[in-house]
Formats: sequence, C-alpha cells, structure tokens
Amino acid sequence: MGILIPKSSRGVEMLLKAHAKINLLLDVSGIRPDGYHELITVMQSLLLGDDLLLEPAPEISLTVEGAELPGGPANLAWRAADLLRRRTGYRGGVAIRLNKRIPLAAGLAGGSADAAAVLRGLNKMWRLELGRGELSRLGAELGSDVPFCLGGGTALCRGRGELVTRLPALPAAGVLLVKPSFGVSTADVYRRYDAWPEISHPNSRRMLTAVATADLSAVAGSLGNKLEPVALAMHPEIGWIKEAVAAAGAAGVLMSGSGPTVFGLFPDQPSAVWAADRIKKDGHWVCATAFSAAYCPGSSGT
Repeated sequence: MGILIPKSSRGVEMLLKAHAKINLLLDVSGIRPDGYHELITVMQSLLLGDDLLLEPAPEISLTVEGAELPGGPANLAWRAADLLRRRTGYRGGVAIRLNKRIPLAAGLAGGSADAAAVLRGLNKMWRLELGRGELSRLGAELGSDVPFCLGGGTALCRGRGELVTRLPALPAAGVLLVKPSFGVSTADVYRRYDAWPEISHPNSRRMLTAVATADLSAVAGSLGNKLEPVALAMHPEIGWIKEAVAAAGAAGVLMSGSGPTVFGLFPDQPSAVWAADRIKKDGHWVCATAFSAAYCPGSSGT
C-alpha cells in the first residue's frame, strides 16, 4: 500500500506507487441514463507506475515532475485529497510530490491511478479508517477507473467501470507498451463510436474462463476491444504499431482502453524487454513491464 518514512521534525512521509492498467477486454453497449456507456471490461494492473510522496502539511499542495501537468484542482491527485478531506472533515492537509512515469492520454489510467494512490495513502496517514466500499464510492466520483486502481491486480469491471469484481491473479506475464507521440481524447472516441456501424462484441465469457484457469495463451487469444476499430479509423498509425508489436513476437496484441497505447503479451518480462529493443521507435514511447498482482490483498470489490 505504501512505505512510511519517519521524519522526526515533520511527522511521517509516505511513498506510494500508482500502477498503470491495461484492458485485456473492453466491451461497450448502450448509453446509460446518466450519459455514460455501459461497459464490461477485464482490467490488469502493471508494474509500471507513477511515484508519489505524501507528507503532512497544513493545506493541500501538489508538485509534479516528469510531465507538464497542473498542480491544483485540475489534477486528479489534488482533487482526491480535497474530496477526502471535505467528506471526512479532516482539518489537516498534505504536500504531494508526484513523479509521472505513466504517459498522459494513453489509455493506461495514469490520472486515476494517482487519485487512487492518494485516497489509499491519506486514509492511512490521516487515520480515517474508511473501508474499501467507502473509498471506492469516493473514487467513482473522481473517475470510472479509480475504484479498480484502489486495489489493482486482475478484475472484471462493469457499469461505467466502477463496479469491480476481483478475479484470480494471473501469472506475471511480460507486457510491451508502445504509445505513439499523440494522445487520444476518450470523449472523441466515444462520440465516434456512437455514430459507428455495429461492431462485433469481444467474447467476455471466453476471457473470464481464460483468467479463471490462469491460461496466458488463452488470455492472449481472447483479447478484444470494441473501441479499437474506431480509434484505428481515427489514427491508422495505431494499426501499424500493432503489426510491429506482433512481429516482435507478442502472443497477443491489443489497444488499451480508448487508446492510443498498444500492448503486447509475452511469457515474461525479459521477453518483453528483448522485444522492446527491437521495436522501431519513430518517436514512440516504448516500455517493457509486467503484470502486477493486487496491492491491497483481500479486497472484495465495491
């Protein structure tokens, strides 16, 4: 969850990791009454993550390194601390130092992961003793991926993504991530999806069976993302990246979330590192990582 570092003159600091995620499967159906789309998605957290340092302070502040991001209310990490303080009536604050390693607008839930880490960390630092369900409900107000990011690991997420059911942990497969130089607006992808001709649904039952049996080969063969054809039409370069990742030896290749990051699955992290060295960069961000197990063991959804 986090590492507490004693500081004799300034209280206690906490180091946290905010893990990225990929969507092994993403299915989209109709629009809900609240305007969101109904989703069925299988998410998997990764070893790749942002680093956060929390330190007690009179007010909430945020400094960001590694990316050009705002340090105030426009940032999900700041908003997570503010929401938690307002809802609990806590009178203190926190100084947050965020070192970004997850690329922006990538379909990897970087902002949601940061918000979830702040909620988990401050719940402990401020001794609030909120349960998983309470934290998850707060997280859902910040973003649909935040409830999943509170616990990580492997999970089935429904609704707009906020209804989380933990699944058995998968073996530590290697993952190659390739993100082109551009980002993709999730809202733009969904707008195009709504006007798109019918797209076939990925086989969620087959994916869940593959996960239940910890069969990585079957997981790789069950990958599917209903938003991918839309994003490919908007940005054909995503398709070229998929071809390159497959040619590098990935057992399965898919775009994560609303894109544009493409991931490939490998037997282990060294295999993903080997493939990363052979991918033609062309301005792309390339990272070799691996599956991460749940970092809040024993959690039980929302």
